[in-house]
Amino acid sequence: MPKKTPITSVSPDQSAPDFTALIAELQHAVGSVAKPELIDERPLYGTTLFLATCPLATRFGLFRAYIFQDLIDKHYIIALTHGDILQAKTLHTRIHSSCVTSETLRGCDCDCVQQLEGAFKVIAEKGRGILFYLMQEGRGVGYVGKSRDRMLVQASLDQLSTFEAYAAMGLKKDHRNYESISHICHLLGIKASFTVLTNNPDKVDALRAQGLEVAGTEALEFEPGPFNLAYLTSKAAGGHILKRPTATKVKRALPPEPVVLFKPHALPEARRFIYSASYFLPMKPVDNDILLTEAQFSALFQHHAIEHYMSGPRPLVLGYQLIRDQRYLVKIAVDHLTAFKKQHPDDPMVDLLTTPYWFRVHVYYDIVTSEDVVVLTHGTPRPSDSPVVRIHSESLFNRFPLCMMENRDKLKQSVKHIIGYGCGALLLLHNDGRGAGFGAYATDAMMAENHQACSSDDAYRKLGIAYDSRDYDASLMLLKHHIPNEKIQMVMNSPDSLVKKPEYAEALNRHKVEVERWIFLDNETPNHTSSHGPGV
Repeated sequence: MPKKTPITSVSPDQSAPDFTALIAELQHAVGSVAKPELIDERPLYGTTLFLATCPLATRFGLFRAYIFQDLIDKHYIIALTHGDILQAKTLHTRIHSSCVTSETLRGCDCDCVQQLEGAFKVIAEKGRGILFYLMQEGRGVGYVGKSRDRMLVQASLDQLSTFEAYAAMGLKKDHRNYESISHICHLLGIKASFTVLTNNPDKVDALRAQGLEVAGTEALEFEPGPFNLAYLTSKAAGGHILKRPTATKVKRALPPEPVVLFKPHALPEARRFIYSASYFLPMKPVDNDILLTEAQFSALFQHHAIEHYMSGPRPLVLGYQLIRDQRYLVKIAVDHLTAFKKQHPDDPMVDLLTTPYWFRVHVYYDIVTSEDVVVLTHGTPRPSDSPVVRIHSESLFNRFPLCMMENRDKLKQSVKHIIGYGCGALLLLHNDGRGAGFGAYATDAMMAENHQACSSDDAYRKLGIAYDSRDYDASLMLLKHHIPNEKIQMVMNSPDSLVKKPEYAEALNRHKVEVERWIFLDNETPNHTSSHGPGV
């Protein structure tokens, strides 16, 4: 039996009783997360609960991830530390809000992933620091709100700013909450002041309002591109300290087709899903393979054949392929083309540096799980087509610049198959850990580091979690809404993963989806070479 702390009663004329010892029984000490006494302790302060910790090997050095969850809104918060954060007088710090489109889906219509990786680089160069990663998509309104903003802005042909779109929908310009930052500082035992890596004065004010000391700020600004210029111009007008949007010579670019607005509505065949928004996402090409239609290819190389740009000591083009439906993949030499742009800024060839893959984003709200669900589609399948389909489970850690990016590489491979065929769909599952959630995934990593489990299967048994908790029936309901064809090509990691997940095949049978071809990514070797001529 634990020893009880006595409470001494006092008379009215005595001083108030001291409950310090009693309260100490309830709460962990300051800094208990950074120096845990017991691996199974889960310190809680305010509304912020510690879940797990594990190391992360990034391209910028070793970081340690501390994973927390807010008990009110259930969002995860990841504190990524580098170097000695407890003895420092000042820490370089980034307060970063999640952005699934740029950090997972390779979107280039914002600067979020550049700021994220830029912050990693600065913190590594300084030798110590901390990056707080908050799951507050779309300045706190979630992906449904953010996607409706994108749909409205694109439908206006960029005449409406993102802040005007928010106001039109009854939203404040920023719904984020930063209270968890002070809770995490308490749990980690951080006493240093912060040099904040930000362009947003509101973040500095929010930190100071929590009693945290801000020693200064450093900007994280990057050259705009044609698809994020309007967004960055809106941020500058909204109070962000940005100089480049007004100084750049980059011209805005619009989506390939008009965007039509619609009101949220339930899908008749699956009423749990509320169809909330649809807009175009410009996606960064994979392996520098630029997709061109036959008309675009002919116009670009009407004066000089493509072979002209493939010759010489610094070729601009490394190879090209003629692919299905008279389209071309042109592999560019990015460094050479970037240098060429400085000498020939108006040459049409330099536009290849910013030519994206266009995907249409469809965003749903699931009333069963209270989650946002994302489906990306490319092309329009004909009745005779077998669209390429991927159900892709996201890894939050793969949003960071890790040394090993297996999950992100799987997405890139899937995108290449969809682009190569010409039509397909990718459904993004936000739940890490085979559907068990990011908390389970991070705890699995922590148990492995501390030799509490010899494998993920062992860790899941000890966590009391099934091998696969993903809802494949719900996924296929949504995919069938976008892929009406009876036959598809399904992208999977490996034959072994299909064997381990019988629920997957069972769901395909229940929904009468015929897989004409299985594409197993683990059987593929990433191809970084290119042909030097046309080929199918």
